[in-house]
Amino acid sequence: MKILYIRRKTKYEKRHSVKMGELTTRVTYIKKYLLGLPVKTLHKYRRTYYGEVKSCDDCMLFV
Repeated sequence: MKILYIRRKTKYEKRHSVKMGELTTRVTYIKKYLLGLPVKTLHKYRRTYYGEVKSCDDCMLFV
């Protein structure tokens, strides 16, 4: 088992955008792991319908 590794995981989340309103999208998290425990989220992004990659900073998490 590796001591330090990076893993990419995708899951569906409901987000809220100012322009589009409620949005269900696939969000990809890139995390750094140390001995199997997540240490830090390096980046999170979402892909649009047209294939663009956008940061999740412009959307708020819709709970």
